[in-house]
Amino acid sequence: MIEEFQIRVLPEVAASESGIKRFLQEEKGLSCDEVTAVRVLKRSIDARQRTIFVNLKVRVYVGEEPTGEEFERVEYPNVEDKPQAVVVGAGPGGLFAALRLIELGVKPVVVERGKSVHERRKDIAQISRNHVVDPESNYSFGEGGAGAFSDGKLYTRSKKRGSVEKILNVFCQHGASTSILADAHPHLGTDKLPSIIEAMRNTIIGCGGEVHFNTKMDGLLIEDETVVGVRCGDKVFSGAVILATGHSARDVYRYLHAEGIEIEAKDIAVGVRLEHPSELIDKIQYHSKDGRGEYLPAAEYSFVTQVDGRGVYSFCMCPGGTVVPAASGANQVVVNGMSNSQRNSPWSNSGMVVELHVDDLGDKSIMELPPVPGIDVRGGALAMMEFQERLEYAAFLQGGRKQTAPAQRMAHFVNKKMSYDLPSSSYTPGLVSTPMHFWMPNFVSARLQQGFKNFGKSCHGFLTNEAVMIGVETRTSAPVRILRDRETLQHIRIKGLFPCGEGAGYAGGIVSAGVDGEKCAEMLAEYVKNG
Repeated sequence: MIEEFQIRVLPEVAASESGIKRFLQEEKGLSCDEVTAVRVLKRSIDARQRTIFVNLKVRVYVGEEPTGEEFERVEYPNVEDKPQAVVVGAGPGGLFAALRLIELGVKPVVVERGKSVHERRKDIAQISRNHVVDPESNYSFGEGGAGAFSDGKLYTRSKKRGSVEKILNVFCQHGASTSILADAHPHLGTDKLPSIIEAMRNTIIGCGGEVHFNTKMDGLLIEDETVVGVRCGDKVFSGAVILATGHSARDVYRYLHAEGIEIEAKDIAVGVRLEHPSELIDKIQYHSKDGRGEYLPAAEYSFVTQVDGRGVYSFCMCPGGTVVPAASGANQVVVNGMSNSQRNSPWSNSGMVVELHVDDLGDKSIMELPPVPGIDVRGGALAMMEFQERLEYAAFLQGGRKQTAPAQRMAHFVNKKMSYDLPSSSYTPGLVSTPMHFWMPNFVSARLQQGFKNFGKSCHGFLTNEAVMIGVETRTSAPVRILRDRETLQHIRIKGLFPCGEGAGYAGGIVSAGVDGEKCAEMLAEYVKNG
């Protein structure tokens, strides 16, 4: 017999199968001896009251054993001799596009400007040790894209264009824990992601596809208003193209703009990384002086408010995580957050950002930022990207022209005071105390100040000088949208080009990029089928 139950239990009960069995015996009259297995189908933490509960949906096997795997396996055929398509970029959008192409009988040729996910580690380490950013191999570029060295969050509200469950199942098939199928806010962790990404690459190659690293797209091959391939140095790869280059490939945006391929400036959000001691966040969120205790994970939070007509909100919260240097080129300081699967560092961090609309670029305080040497002022479709570059350059100058980052204690920022010292931080390149309230655009800083006051009122203890702001967080999403047809997902003017994922302006995170990659693959396969 198999039965399913919705139960609400204490964390220590939810922590083990034996604890759940005992609860089912007491509450549902099931004998522990007769219950052969329990599978958790859904799991979420309710921390709204002082007593913390875990909500579970469980499948209980009585007198029989579970059969089959906990995830749905996808069958990938050999496509070595099938029609060929080019996937530019091996981030989540590109990898899921390539796997879906294989399902549909199309051979994917993946070209990636950066290195394999394991080779990337060496270059990423150099950023912290020697303040050297390799423009082709960093936190943004390389196998796995920006998501490879992140918290690996798999939670998305975007469910309009495809199956989130399919994406999670593919991750499980390639080595992810099946807990991601149950957790309300699933994550993989930066320690687990590299091997999962490598397994996805091996599937692509094993099925007859190709993956080329250190292979940067120089341009599209266009014949009669139709994309027929890409040029990468002295190599040419033929086929319709899925363009999944990620939100930091600014050279691609400049190329498209110069070639007259329609793009437009897009709204973004910018701000800082805010880092607290994780023990403090645990105490606040779990309403306990003892913090999370033995059975609860590092606490998460999510804040949003409106200040002068623009949203101020937390973004990409990393409980028990670290702040990392995410620049992708020279003259930049950019920060992001990541965490391992156990989320067990002494710090918790989150992006704290302000909505910025394209129309806001007329604000005087925004364009007073210093121009970046060697980069032409473009405006128009590249205006938001130019603002990103200027803000990152300002942070580079304030940080001492290295990967040391400008920083300020949270309460000092709100009260417009200098921080003469800074708390310990996970940011390994180092921090430089600067008056961020003074040099950041007033459009951003004034809204952050009020937003922090609002968050402090609703969450006692959150607004504190134990927290440090680290600048700047600018890569929340692409500053450009590559225009495509709503139905076919092809570019609005050029056939055979399928702008994809976060870099094209149609996704915001690992799962939504994966979903969009699958949909682009489906449209490309249909395009190939119809000749």
